[in-house]
Amino acid sequence: MSSSSSSELVVTDSHALIWYATKRHRKLGKKAKKHFERADAGGAAIYIPTMALVEIAEASRRGVIELRGGFATWCNRLLSSPYFIALDLSLDVVLKAEELYAIEERGDRLIAATAVVFGLPLVTRDPSIADAAGVEVVW
Repeated sequence: MSSSSSSELVVTDSHALIWYATKRHRKLGKKAKKHFERADAGGAAIYIPTMALVEIAEASRRGVIELRGGFATWCNRLLSSPYFIALDLSLDVVLKAEELYAIEERGDRLIAATAVVFGLPLVTRDPSIADAAGVEVVW
C-alpha cells in the first residue's frame, strides 16, 4: 500500500526516527523527511510507538548510534515537543500484533500494529511491513 500521505499525523518506525534524530536526513525518503521537518516546525505530529523507543534505547546501549546526552536525555528532549508523541504499548496493539505474524520481527509487528490501531500511515523504509499490516507508507 505504498503511497504519499497528506495526513498531518503519522506513526514512525524506529529507523526513520533514528536517522532524523542523528541528522542522517539523506537516508530518509523525501516525504518522510518533510514530515519530520513539519513536526519540528509545529505543523504535523509524529506518533512514536513505545517499541520504537525500546529499539532506539537498545541501539544506543550497544553503541550502534550515539545520542547526545544518552538515551534518557535525548528521549526527554524529543518528547518535550508537543509534536513528537510517545504512544504507550496497549492491549489493543498487542492483540493486533497477534494478527500480523507475516511480519517476522516482534518490534516491527508492534510498530505496524500501532499504525493499524490508530488508523495512521507508517513512516518506514520497509514497505513490506506496512503492506503486511495494510497501512499506508510515508517515505
